Amino acid sequence: MTVEQAIKSRKSIRKYRDKPVESEKLNLVLEAARMAPSARNMQDWKFIAVTDKEKVRQMQDACMGQKQVGMAPVTLVVCANNDSAMPCGQSKTSVDCSIAMSFMMLQATELGLGMCWLGAFDENKVKEVLGIPEDYIVVAVSPLGYADEEPAAKPRKAFDEVVCFDRFK
Repeated sequence: MTVEQAIKSRKSIRKYRDKPVESEKLNLVLEAARMAPSARNMQDWKFIAVTDKEKVRQMQDACMGQKQVGMAPVTLVVCANNDSAMPCGQSKTSVDCSIAMSFMMLQATELGLGMCWLGAFDENKVKEVLGIPEDYIVVAVSPLGYADEEPAAKPRKAFDEVVCFDRFK
């Protein structure tokens, strides 16, 4: 599968099969995150793979009861510390962790796995469940597993609606 194919075939998966993710595949997904670029190459992140069934259940509670979290065999958590604003004004933690999560999603797609980037979670509960230090920010959470659904592709705006050359139009 090419990167273009992974980008075009990736979908948000909310139903998972009762099948464990092989450790080799999980490690490849995590390695993709590790290899992502970061501001000034600081790599101030941690990637937590939650596989313990009781912890996954607790993560479902921390993710506002979203069923897909409890259904998937793995929950991935991306967090980082030493946040600061980059010269452009953006949070380096949010940007760095978002790039890493995107790399994981594309790697998972290539491996036949599904993910769903969650924005609905209680950061304090996630920290409590996983023992994440107070100085870390939880940026993203995603279930990971084999899809038990084939969602239709979501419509995308036309290229010329979202792309400009040389100036904003």
